[in-house]
Amino acid sequence: MLRDDILNTRLSDGQLALFYVGQLGFIIKFREKYILIDGYLSDYVDRYHEGDAIQMKRRYPVPINPWELDFIDYVFCTHGHCDHADPDTLAGIAKVNNKAKYVVPAGIIELICSFGVPGESVVGVVCDRPESLCEGISFTAIPAAHEELHPDGMGGYLEVGYRLELGEVTLYHSGDCCPYDGLEARVKGSDIMIMPINGRDYYRRYEHNIIGNFDVGEALLLAERSEAKLLVPAHFDMYAPNGQDPAFFVSSLYRMPSPRCFHIFMPGERYIYGA
Repeated sequence: MLRDDILNTRLSDGQLALFYVGQLGFIIKFREKYILIDGYLSDYVDRYHEGDAIQMKRRYPVPINPWELDFIDYVFCTHGHCDHADPDTLAGIAKVNNKAKYVVPAGIIELICSFGVPGESVVGVVCDRPESLCEGISFTAIPAAHEELHPDGMGGYLEVGYRLELGEVTLYHSGDCCPYDGLEARVKGSDIMIMPINGRDYYRRYEHNIIGNFDVGEALLLAERSEAKLLVPAHFDMYAPNGQDPAFFVSSLYRMPSPRCFHIFMPGERYIYGA
């Protein structure tokens, strides 16, 4: 069981473990603290789009269920779309876990609370301001352009990414995002970069209201210019109408002037980073 694998993974003080839970979702273990980012652990999208012209059907089962996540310390959501702020996942965690703190864009706090998450457990983020979670773990929220930047009317943005400082390791999780002026400077020097590679196009956007992300070339170029040590592509494998062939990512990477390390996850897989 993935829960047992997560809890029984032993790490040195400088290591972290990444566990892929699907779409753009990861569980991070560091110094016996557990972080869930963009956990989508249900078939909510399938049910939400039932009857649409394009049918959404999960291509693989959830690798861990929300009610197994009583050990999670921090739950991060990058924005309000239901495959990143899943009502079923968040409600399930809230029922079994009364210690978790939920870190979300300020503009979606009301939405998150409507899923049954206690308001006192929710932290609304301010972009570009470092925040400490506990000893050795801090983060900075970074604006994310989900095709475009969407201001929340309160000085922030409805979509964000997170740059996590885990001891000496810096991890950037972009959330749903496309390139924009200023992004490269914000993420430069990240050791690990987790980014969607499913791209965007006219037909998805304007016929089916599927808002897009980095394409493969954009993700690779941002990682190269940011001097990332490890690039993790994601958001390409769960829903066929909004996916990408990972082989195209690999072939494109090896055509770059300076190919860098990467890892393509299978659902439920563990990857240990650091010495």
